[in-house]
This record gives sequence, structure tokens and C-alpha cells, in this order.
Amino acid sequence: MKSAMILAIGGLAFLAGCGEMGDTAAKAPAPAKPKDPYHIEFATAAAKPNPTGVTIPGINYTAVSKSLEKRAVLLVRLDNPSGANDQPALNQMIMGPVDMPDASGSLPSGYMELADKGLAKMLADGCKKGPVKIKVVLVRSSIKPDAGDGEIDAKRLSDWIPTEVAYKNPHPKC
Repeated sequence: MKSAMILAIGGLAFLAGCGEMGDTAAKAPAPAKPKDPYHIEFATAAAKPNPTGVTIPGINYTAVSKSLEKRAVLLVRLDNPSGANDQPALNQMIMGPVDMPDASGSLPSGYMELADKGLAKMLADGCKKGPVKIKVVLVRSSIKPDAGDGEIDAKRLSDWIPTEVAYKNPHPKC
């Protein structure tokens, strides 16, 4: 009787340890992420700072799919290796919408000047100095001004592209 109980307990322990094996075949592979509808690139190398203190190079866009957007938003994020991405309001700037009338072109110079001013203010508020690494992406115009990473990824229209810009604070206070 004792040996039958030990055998039963041992069999239950063996079956309980093997419970995970059947689950691996039932999981479906992750769906492939669709290709971003736009390809963006910087038109030139980063220029010397303008009177605001920083100049983001011009951005060219090209549609790579047939699903064209008529309006988009430029999102600029400081590329901080220190992990400051936990605070999106402090390290990113979401511009207002801009028209994209054609399948390819450049973001308007007036729009880029507004981006320069916004980035300069963000850098001055953060007491940044010298060269600053940034990355930019185009997102759908329906994005919220305080969007987090999940919403940004869901509304992204292009890949992130990095660059380094020179920053010279015209009104140093730090």
C-alpha cells in the first residue's frame, strides 16, 4: 500500500512538472509588422546653429506604400543614453501638423524653423550644452501632444532617424 501511494504521488509530481510542454506548439507566431508608409532622411548634414541656438537639418520624405497621408506631425526626441525616455514630456517635442501634398518632398522650411525654436527652448530649459543627439520620426496628425511610446509606435509613419546637432544657448542661464 505504501509503495502504491509513493508511486501515485511520484506520478502526479511528474505530470505537474510537464504541464508547460503542451503550450509551446499552441502559440501562434507574432504577425509581421507592416512596413512604414514613409521613408525620411535628412537633406543635408546638420548646419551650424541659427540665432535660436540649434538647427535641425531639413527632412525629405518619400512614400513607400500606396497609403498616403495628407498631414503628419514631426516628433523630435532627445537621444539620451542615460534612460530619460521614462519622462516623455521632458525629452520629446511633438510639433503641430504639417501638410504633405505629394508622395515625396521636403518638410517646409517654416515648419523646420518652428522645430528649431521648440528644440532650442527644450534644450535651454534642460540646461543642455554642446552637441546633442536627437532622433526624429513622422507620425499621424491625430497623435496627442503628450503621447507615450505606445501611441507613438501605433501612429508612426516612418522609421526613427538619428543625427547630432550643435547647440549654442544664446541666453545661458545654467
